[in-house]
Amino acid sequence: MTNPLVPAAVEARGESRRRLPFGFGPRFFLALLVGLLWLIPAWWSARLGAAMFLWDGLVVGVWLFDLYRLPRPASLTLRRVWKTAPSLASPSTVYVEIANRGRRAIRVALVDEAPVSFCRQPPQLEAEVAAAGSVAREYTIVPGERGDARFGNVFIRYGAPFGFAQRWAVAPLAQTVRVTPDLTEARDQALYLIRSRQVEMEKRRRRHRGMGREFQSLREYRQGDDPRDICWPATARRHQLTTRIYEVERSQVVWLAVDAGRLLRAQVRPAGRPVPLAKLDYAVQAALSLAHVATQCGDRVGLLAYGRSIQQTLGAGRGPLHIRALVDALSLVRAEPNEANHGLAARWLLERQTRRALVVWITDFAETPATPEVIESASRTGRKHLVLFAAVSQPDLAALAAAIPQNEEEMFRHAAALEIVERRELLLRGLRQSGVLVAEQAPGLLTTSLVNHYLEIKDRGRL
Repeated sequence: MTNPLVPAAVEARGESRRRLPFGFGPRFFLALLVGLLWLIPAWWSARLGAAMFLWDGLVVGVWLFDLYRLPRPASLTLRRVWKTAPSLASPSTVYVEIANRGRRAIRVALVDEAPVSFCRQPPQLEAEVAAAGSVAREYTIVPGERGDARFGNVFIRYGAPFGFAQRWAVAPLAQTVRVTPDLTEARDQALYLIRSRQVEMEKRRRRHRGMGREFQSLREYRQGDDPRDICWPATARRHQLTTRIYEVERSQVVWLAVDAGRLLRAQVRPAGRPVPLAKLDYAVQAALSLAHVATQCGDRVGLLAYGRSIQQTLGAGRGPLHIRALVDALSLVRAEPNEANHGLAARWLLERQTRRALVVWITDFAETPATPEVIESASRTGRKHLVLFAAVSQPDLAALAAAIPQNEEEMFRHAAALEIVERRELLLRGLRQSGVLVAEQAPGLLTTSLVNHYLEIKDRGRL
């Protein structure tokens, strides 16, 4: 079964897109240089100088013969193949296959027009292709941005092993590929959740009396049962005390609200990653992991990604097709240079989600004297829904506040960092007092923190 996230392979024949689609090989110039040696005896005899022109004519003749025998560009077929879906900051391999339908073996040099966000320099490949044969070469990419990226053509320079003549061609292999969040991490997180002790505890608690509010079955009353769970109509029918058994609610709604404003553009270099990532990338990864976990627990997940305006929305749902749609939507979330419109996001949620739901708000806020808009919006949303406010902290700031200053300059920086940390804690304390759940974590720990908070909410039946 093919992975729908893997870009489709593209294939095209070589084309000539220059007025003079041919050139000279290195051995042609070397042979001309050897012909200059006839100038030495030409000092004594002018007749020997004519031998140099005869030699040059012979070299040009060999070049024309070599060029004539080279396969035409249309005889070459190139194919770009993807084995895995390109994921953010994860190495992936791209294969370029070249088939030679000509009657002569060739030596090929390829340049693939890859986006700068995938690799800083265009990939350059070399291969020798036998007559009526084919060969494949590979190169590694590391996507640095999510979303759609445009691959261009493959430029070809090829010649015979004799090395006198070359032809230039291009294969139109332009295609658009979508870079997704790191799906492996999201799946691993969900798999870990299923096999871990926390999931086993949750499965047992689903059938534990008094846990949750969703009715499961009736059974005979036992000592220690809550009297409020006694079902009196069933007791009258059976002539014995009968207790209702509840389980943790399923099919509840979890909304992922992802802030794509300017504060989420801050770059953080992750441990073991080849490229730095923005806070937004961590937020998207955490949202995707939590979506996997929530759907495994039977809940429905919706998405709201916003900046100055609403970027991506997806209604609450579950299942593989819904996760695929969620991956596509999260892949297209882009950080904006302006402050996000948090009030717009709060109104959107309050208007469209009428029943009580869990809103996981992944964002960050500025440490200003006035109350940030996102704090006010989260508090307003918390009056109707259960809000988990996930603030993405800055590791550099925490390290600066914890460090011991060694000189006067470091002392001022340390004092400023402490003031910012204290202001953030004061704002978050106000959120907690208003009934909003708060989780402030470093980018690398955001996924684990959100999953643990979600499990705790499910265990306690807070919804």
